[in-house]
Amino acid sequence: MGKLCAIVCAVVLACLGHALAAGYPSRTISMVVPFPAGGGTSVLARILAEQMKRELDQTVIIENVSGAGGSIGVARVARATPDGYTLLFGNWASNVGSGAVYPVDYDLLKDFEPIARIADAPLWLVARKNFPANNLKELIAWLKANPGKATVATVGVGSGSHLCGIYLQNSLGVRFQFIPYHGGAPASQDLIAGNVDMMCDFSSNSLPFVRAGQIKALVVMARKRWFAAPDVPTFDEMGVPGIYVSFWHGLWAPKGTAKDIIAKLNSAVVQALADPTLQKRFADQGQVIPPRDQQTPEALYAYQKADIEKWWPLIKSAGIKAQ
Repeated sequence: MGKLCAIVCAVVLACLGHALAAGYPSRTISMVVPFPAGGGTSVLARILAEQMKRELDQTVIIENVSGAGGSIGVARVARATPDGYTLLFGNWASNVGSGAVYPVDYDLLKDFEPIARIADAPLWLVARKNFPANNLKELIAWLKANPGKATVATVGVGSGSHLCGIYLQNSLGVRFQFIPYHGGAPASQDLIAGNVDMMCDFSSNSLPFVRAGQIKALVVMARKRWFAAPDVPTFDEMGVPGIYVSFWHGLWAPKGTAKDIIAKLNSAVVQALADPTLQKRFADQGQVIPPRDQQTPEALYAYQKADIEKWWPLIKSAGIKAQ
């Protein structure tokens, strides 16, 4: 009898899910961005939301819910009704790093339905313009000759720039001093002023300063050269293979959202990412749109899972906790 009830309930829920999806969306969709308005993630979310509005024939609004490395906004979506009207536009910091740094009450892989990976841009290593090293080989030689003397700016403990720096120390066998800042802007200002030596930075953030000659880029952490700065070599090219660090973005829904709704949202994202106007606007932000076969829910899940497995052991072994 119990087994029969379970089967009946499953059938009813499936039929309900199909019925909801058939009329979806019938009202405004809220896309939560777990970071302050005006930042790079918010800009990308607004561009995507504008295009998805056309594809879904429904308004998509951006709701900035910031704090605690993105974990407050992520928790908001985890608790939301799984009806497709509350989505999460997150990035590496909110959907990988936060889970290891902050005491969260959700599971980043189990409590969300992946929709699509949206865009990606590499991190790179930039230095003050008069730093003695001009390329990776010179940098490694200088760091080994001056152990612990170099200063590296980070955007706080547990941030992408901090973890990237730890990753480089471990990979290159060198040591330097971390100087934490309360945001990317003051960190960049001190780097330009020559008050710190280097920074692992989101490439799009510091590209204008590199182009203006205010700082210099030493190496990019990607498998191939970044299209926006094709003269900056990769670690692979400089003889240190396998150092890839990127800042990617994705879209999720709360766990339990009907598969038909996820499919409809994924279709809207795929169509949006194929639009030439959106592609141009993303390229202007230094973003690379993933290939079509990497825009599926399954691809986003696999990508996120691989990054969690890569970064969480590093975060935990370094004893990094929210302060």
